Amino acid sequence: MAQIRIENVRKEFGDFTAVQSSSFTVEDGEFFMLLGPSGCGKTTTLRMMAGLELPTSGEIYIGGEEVGMKPASQRDIAFVFQMFALYPHMNVGKNMLYPLLSQGMSKSDAQKRVREVAKILGIEAMLNKSVSGLSGGDRQRVALGRAIVREPKAFLMDEPLGALDAEFREHMSEELRALHDRMGATTVYVTHDQLEAMQMGDKIVVMNHGVVEQFGKPQDIYDKPATMFVADFIGSPPMSFLYFEGAVLANTNTVVLSGETIAVPVQRESAQGKLVFGVRPEHVTLSDQSKFKGEILATEYLGTSQILTIKTLNGELKARISSAQRVDVGDRVGLSFNEKTITLFNAASGAAIRSDLNEGSV
Repeated sequence: MAQIRIENVRKEFGDFTAVQSSSFTVEDGEFFMLLGPSGCGKTTTLRMMAGLELPTSGEIYIGGEEVGMKPASQRDIAFVFQMFALYPHMNVGKNMLYPLLSQGMSKSDAQKRVREVAKILGIEAMLNKSVSGLSGGDRQRVALGRAIVREPKAFLMDEPLGALDAEFREHMSEELRALHDRMGATTVYVTHDQLEAMQMGDKIVVMNHGVVEQFGKPQDIYDKPATMFVADFIGSPPMSFLYFEGAVLANTNTVVLSGETIAVPVQRESAQGKLVFGVRPEHVTLSDQSKFKGEILATEYLGTSQILTIKTLNGELKARISSAQRVDVGDRVGLSFNEKTITLFNAASGAAIRSDLNEGSV
């Protein structure tokens, strides 16, 4: 397996810039997620890694070798597509044999390798079956098997579970992650599903409009968002934003919202003007002692917890509280916040203001 390094990679299609000077590193053996909404540049980035698109500028290294301008056939990678891309006229075994035979491996060695991989994937009984009669999940297993038999330097996967229904998708995501852990294979996986990325990834790159918004571990991206886009894209419900105008001074740990002083992490830089107070729903509690008030607009029952939508003078926020706590729409409640988890943003740029919470995390 191999490390993959992306350095200042840019891709233009005429006047349109799909990827803007992206840089990040996928370490050897990592399960790495490229996450973002449709059109953000994640698939284009993956295709440049694979050699299916050539970068306009920048460098791509696989296993220490610069391959940016080399064709896919010279990169020793395996690409798994969303729509399986199996040969319909071949059975399962022949689909898996084909890449080995085309590389010149003897038929006996190839068949042995196919049986080994089929056992790992639990598809031994399907080797003589036609792929056209298989379920979506089984087709995806065959597509994975065809990639694995080659023992490439890295696996590149473009939303491989996107065509599956929600229940089976969750099952296959667990299976994929377990397979990765068993093989230790460098894997780059494209998805628009933030839950899938958080569950499966060792590291995540969050992209938007061709720009890398943040790169890091799932927990850091959730707890310490670098931008308002990341804070809003990650989490269900996402981070709530309360808008205020004022100043924040370096080495201070309070802000003023609607005349009330609220504790925040110690700030590492000063900012003024239009600012944003960001808080996750699970870090909001109802408190009779708090002078910062809001009105409950809606409640959503989720079994052991409930999500409240609360209107304040600084905007609406979500609170996740115990379902045992009795509240009604129209109630006016005091709100308190876990001060260690608050992120402040510059409203104009959307960038997080540096603090003790996020310093060094982006």
